[in-house]
Amino acid sequence: MLGSGSPRRKELVLAFSGLVEIDPPSRPEGARRANETPAEMVSRLSRAKAEEVAERAGDVVVLAADTQVVLDDEALGKPSDGPDAVRMLKALRGKAHVVLTGVTLLEARSGRRRTSVRTADVTMRRYSNAEIGAYAATGAPYGKAGAYGVQDKPFRPATVRGCYLNVVGLPLCEVASLAEGMGLGFPLRSGWQPPAECESCPLDSAREAVE
Repeated sequence: MLGSGSPRRKELVLAFSGLVEIDPPSRPEGARRANETPAEMVSRLSRAKAEEVAERAGDVVVLAADTQVVLDDEALGKPSDGPDAVRMLKALRGKAHVVLTGVTLLEARSGRRRTSVRTADVTMRRYSNAEIGAYAATGAPYGKAGAYGVQDKPFRPATVRGCYLNVVGLPLCEVASLAEGMGLGFPLRSGWQPPAECESCPLDSAREAVE
């Protein structure tokens, strides 16, 4: 069961075979705590999401994640409105930052749980004010940490060093690793094709093995 309302995570998790149910958490995520590192923050939030969903789930494995864009140690959450999205995009323009995703797998019945954090380095291109305005006007920045989707065309705001799907919002390689560590079978669906940006990812070779 995917504990997320993100359409991007819903699409990505379908890379794994089997039936996937969706049950988004409803409790507020809350702000970053005092003296909490960004990695600690995404770990805590992904665990909290998984635990909330597990409270009402049956005999399922809950997958939950939290992604944060961190610029100069400031965690940029989701924009509250259009001007906030423009503010974030201007702050990020031409700069390097880090994207962290906390991933939690939790067996609802037994309470067994594993959490890990994947990071990626992202460098934004020097897009113009006009491009920012046009992108914000589409509504695409809403619901996305840092007010951007690295996969959004034609904006294509950045280059990524590290796990591309981590920046999209769900590092499938990390999910597969956690599942393996818990003795769970999360095989890739036959015929699934990773993005071109994942060509050097272990998932690509795993997909080839399935096929």
